[in-house]
Amino acid sequence: MLGRYVNIKMQEHKDWTYPFLKTSSLTSSADIAFGNLEAPFIEGCQNTATGMIFCSRKEAVQGLKLAGFDVLSIANNHILNQGQEGLKQTIELLKQNSIVPSTNQLTNQLTNKLNFGFLSFDLVTYPKTTVVEKVKEAAPKVDILVVSLHWGAEYQKEPTVSQRELARRIIDSGAKVIVGHHPHVTQPTEEYHDGLIFYSLGNFVFDQSWSEETKKGKIAKIVFEEKKIKSFEEIPIYIDNFSQPQIVQ
Repeated sequence: MLGRYVNIKMQEHKDWTYPFLKTSSLTSSADIAFGNLEAPFIEGCQNTATGMIFCSRKEAVQGLKLAGFDVLSIANNHILNQGQEGLKQTIELLKQNSIVPSTNQLTNQLTNKLNFGFLSFDLVTYPKTTVVEKVKEAAPKVDILVVSLHWGAEYQKEPTVSQRELARRIIDSGAKVIVGHHPHVTQPTEEYHDGLIFYSLGNFVFDQSWSEETKKGKIAKIVFEEKKIKSFEEIPIYIDNFSQPQIVQ
């Protein structure tokens, strides 16, 4: 989330890459780095330290480049905070910087002779989305399908029973990895039928410094061998200065 107080901190430090300085060596080393982009980029974004209507300055894309992001979900409840024009400018800016915007339409990334597919859904705004059907349609077209879900209750440390049921159906329908976000706190991870379910990785770059739990998050590092998950690691991070995650040693 590169708006609100994060935006102010980048300007104070005169560095549009500031939020990513302590984590970029890890994220940029990945064959594919994926995340959730919570605020739209728009020309004329004004500084504000308060409010729930987000926007990001276009210069902040420099941080995403430094961090090595290849694919970013834009399926969340804030991406339309600047209307359709904000969404349009965000998609254009990402593409200009060789970052693929992920939505509920399948996108692909080829690496090491494997075809990775990405689907992203905003179940906060659109709870009745037919996720399972989309997954069933997409899975045969790729080697490994990653599904991003913006879902769940904010600040809750456990997923609901219905979330667990849906996640397992998604894996059973052909997805290999589910990446969850929106609660702003970390939730458990589940290994299920040769797949991985990250119910919530918590915050990464965010300005929610009013509690310890909202300053914590996880980076998921997954190693694949052919079409199977060989290993995975959850790397804890802690957010300093309203904006900058660092790896917890």
